[in-house]
Amino acid sequence: MPSQLFQSCRAVVLGALFFLPLASHAETTSAARQLHALLDQQWAWETQEYPEQATFRGDKRFDDRLTDLSPAAIAKRKQHQQLLLTRLKQINAAKLTGQDAISHAVLLTRLELEMQLNAQFGSLPFGANDDWMPMSQMSGIQMDFPALVKATAFETAGDYARYLKRLAALPRQIEQTIALMQQGIASGWMPPAIAIRALPSQIDTHLGPDASQSLLYLPFKQMPADITDAEQQRLRAAALEVIGKSVQAAYASLKTFVEQTYLPAARQNLSASTLPGGPAYYALMIRQNTTTGMTARDIHELGLREVTRINAEMDAAMRLSGFKGNRAEFQHFINTDARFHFTRAEDLLAKYRDIAKRADAELPRLFAELPRTPYGIRAMEAYEGDNAEHYTAGASDGSRAGYFEANANNLKKTPSYSMESLVLHEAVPGHHLQISRQQELQGIPEFRKYAGYTAYSEGWALYAESLGNEMGFYTDPYNKFGQLSEEMWRACRLVMDTGIHAFGWSREQAIAYLETNAGVMREAAIAETDRYIVWPGQALGYKIGELRIKALRAKAKAELGEQFNIRRFHNAVLDNGALPLDVLEQQIVRWISAEKRRP
Repeated sequence: MPSQLFQSCRAVVLGALFFLPLASHAETTSAARQLHALLDQQWAWETQEYPEQATFRGDKRFDDRLTDLSPAAIAKRKQHQQLLLTRLKQINAAKLTGQDAISHAVLLTRLELEMQLNAQFGSLPFGANDDWMPMSQMSGIQMDFPALVKATAFETAGDYARYLKRLAALPRQIEQTIALMQQGIASGWMPPAIAIRALPSQIDTHLGPDASQSLLYLPFKQMPADITDAEQQRLRAAALEVIGKSVQAAYASLKTFVEQTYLPAARQNLSASTLPGGPAYYALMIRQNTTTGMTARDIHELGLREVTRINAEMDAAMRLSGFKGNRAEFQHFINTDARFHFTRAEDLLAKYRDIAKRADAELPRLFAELPRTPYGIRAMEAYEGDNAEHYTAGASDGSRAGYFEANANNLKKTPSYSMESLVLHEAVPGHHLQISRQQELQGIPEFRKYAGYTAYSEGWALYAESLGNEMGFYTDPYNKFGQLSEEMWRACRLVMDTGIHAFGWSREQAIAYLETNAGVMREAAIAETDRYIVWPGQALGYKIGELRIKALRAKAKAELGEQFNIRRFHNAVLDNGALPLDVLEQQIVRWISAEKRRP
């Protein structure tokens, strides 16, 4: 998803006041009041600029529109962000305390990085963030719009009417996406061909002779009973009209462009460092995804050390299982033996749900406060293909539960011995617990309830996997090996991502490295390697964030001794929402000092 903060809107009227210099108010307005006004205005602006994110949060007001991806709109947003940074810096941060100080630091970190990207890559047509590559096998309008439809509330005739307007706007956004991709070709900023070869087949899910079979028509197949039959017929007819005549034609044009123009122009090399200004770009992607000053070399060497450490633990787990062969033989055995694989999707989902119920029961021992938002486990959609399992957040108003989206499209890809760690990562105490807790926090500005940092959120989820040792999981040596294999996967990412984008690794070299060390099947290794190729730096945040949280836990335990309380520590990590790692560390240091003063 784009790097903008994901937040709902407060009703704030925007106008010239937003851009007035703060200096004229400095003598009469406190720093805190200035910050609150700025954040409220920014909240409203971002919600209107990115209406899809409002929908994901449960805010219906903008369900009739889509983000404008025109060159003028993109340029205007970047200008706005520069003005926002100027205003933020005019606030006297030294006068801010508590959550206000954290909010200022969080927003400043984000904006300064965005301005660096714009400054270093301003010669590109639209910059070098998400604009130059709006589609990949991992994301894009072929996948994001169906996900948006799943998140939309369809309760009244008005909801359907707004959705029809959004459908009518979709062909224009597809045209704008094609224009962005054309500019990517012209500027030399292109994804590697090998990693995006699945795009045409993904677009195919939106094509077909019968509009009523479209994924985008699904909300009309079962409509609320309190909408009259006549109104239902009118809305269905309108949907078939816009999907059959406009939307499918736009997706057909997109497929033609991808097949005939975009894929042939895609680059053959893999490394982000080979893009125009690539080394500087990759360095900024490292900073954005890790929120640290680590270099590619630092991360590569850290990964190698972690791989060595985890390999020894995996060998120990193998020996506990009683297996007599070597690691390669053991990995072949567990990847192919029928006892570790499901043949029916419903059995896979039932197993996941059983694990989740056991995890729920252990949470009170580890957390002082838990979120109220429930979660469920469901199969990924067929159009998502072989992509990895993931979490979809619930609505902030409680109208929609969160979901662990399980890959039931390829049952061979998910062996049973990895399922415990996957539930702990994606559901509880991982993504669902952390994100729902963040959305429910009181006393912080709304933008922070939806802010995201890869190193924090994915670092927490990987740390949550390790909590399985304290929650009664991984008692079977195969499940323990599975958990270590998942951890090894994330350690390999440090080596592979930097290897591909900074040190000239080939695709086959990266695939083989993951197969050999993490013990995953080749199909999974290929899918993951292609993910790292099109998302430079994203995969680095997991292990770096996890290691930082573990280091902070060790520091707290060492300094507090018998006063250390794991439940209070976990909530200290979670109770400010997602933070850059340096800001998180500052908060935990303050928490340790406060704990020392407690009776």
